[in-house]
Amino acid sequence: MAARLSLREEDLSCPVCCDIFRDPVVLQCSHSFCKSCLQQYWTQKGAGRDCPLCRCESTAEEPVVSLTLKNLCDSYIQENSSRAVEETGPETGELCSLHGEKLKLFCLEDAQPICVVCHTSRKHKHHECCPVAEAVMDCKVELQSALKTLRGKREAFEKIRQTCEKTAAHIKTQAQHTEKRIKEEFEILHHFLRVEEAVRIAALKDEEEEKSHALMEKMETIERNMAFLSDTIRAIEEEMGVEDISLLHKYKAMMKSAERPLQSPEMASGTLIDVASYLGSLKYKVWEKMQRIVEYIPVTLDPNTAAPWLVLSEDLTSVIDSEERQQLPDNPERFDPDSGVLGSEGVSSGSHSWDVEVGDNTAWVLGVAKESVQRKEKVPSVLKNGYLCVYFYHKMYFAGTSPLTRLSLKKKPRRIRVKLDWDRGRVSFSDPTDHTHIYTFKHTFTERVFPYFWAGCKECPLTLVPVELSVIPVNRD
Repeated sequence: MAARLSLREEDLSCPVCCDIFRDPVVLQCSHSFCKSCLQQYWTQKGAGRDCPLCRCESTAEEPVVSLTLKNLCDSYIQENSSRAVEETGPETGELCSLHGEKLKLFCLEDAQPICVVCHTSRKHKHHECCPVAEAVMDCKVELQSALKTLRGKREAFEKIRQTCEKTAAHIKTQAQHTEKRIKEEFEILHHFLRVEEAVRIAALKDEEEEKSHALMEKMETIERNMAFLSDTIRAIEEEMGVEDISLLHKYKAMMKSAERPLQSPEMASGTLIDVASYLGSLKYKVWEKMQRIVEYIPVTLDPNTAAPWLVLSEDLTSVIDSEERQQLPDNPERFDPDSGVLGSEGVSSGSHSWDVEVGDNTAWVLGVAKESVQRKEKVPSVLKNGYLCVYFYHKMYFAGTSPLTRLSLKKKPRRIRVKLDWDRGRVSFSDPTDHTHIYTFKHTFTERVFPYFWAGCKECPLTLVPVELSVIPVNRD
């Protein structure tokens, strides 16, 4: 190239950033700057639009773009790049866009590769730098660490995604099973109502037929009596037309016929259908009779809290330990590995009680648990963990105090009554068959508590006992 530019780099460098001009502008004082550098200087200075070098005030609203200087800078950069390629060859690596030199250094402060000329410029002169090879190795180490972290996060998200997919499938299964159970329960009620409807309609039809038949017989009797009376009246009227002694011969017979006693044609009581007996408090009477098929159990087990080792009955009233772990979502409410399950409704006031049939169960825990208990730990044994329970294990009974309190019972109870008085801070256990007291906890409650059940026997379930119901109308005073 014969027409090499004779300008030095210093002649084409911005006094502010010390790099080759980028979008150069010229002020009225003839000093030139990068447009961005000048704007940044004026912004930081606040008031005034003076020259960064001579401090002369610029009266122009916008600095003038120097196209000549811009073309010179572009030509200089292109010239240096071409010369570097000619001198070093095309495969020597990336070159500095400002100086055409190899990018051999890495500025740690600006995090960018630079050439040796950049390193001596005012912009990078006091910055810490290292060879590009070392920087590449350091960056690879940091990127490798970042990759490890990202892969770990991706694996965590993948596990969560799989959990969400399994949970979605479980929700669908839950919904289908629950819908089926609802239909089955309502079918029992529908069948009961249909039977009750049929029985009442049949009784109504029988009464209608009976009273209609009785009324028809009465009407037939009336018709016969009316025919007899008509015949008798006609016969008497005919005889009364006779003027001779023959009337006297027939007089006695005609009087006997006229005085013949006949059944009264008046309507008897009870002829109509007893409508009130069919419609009076109909819903209440059906509801009262429905108690034969309806059971009330004060506690319903919550399947979303049941440990994967437990199997609940269809009506959620009994629980038994299982040999196989079920595939269930590991939701926060679920006990695991503890083989526990909670009642579905918490208590924060009032008095409540429920009976549990333990039968021949060889290992169980009954009582209450605070809402804040840890669900992801082994079976609890002390009060401080948030449980107030009675234990039966290895043929021995314990109260869950700290340390455990050994209980001496005269006989093995087959049924346990748990009575909770939240307001008074009492949880008592007894045998409802003979009202034998077993143990009472005294504790001040500050949060909701739930009925708690732990099953450790695979042959005998823990079963909640229905409460006897009675429907008694209350008379208003």
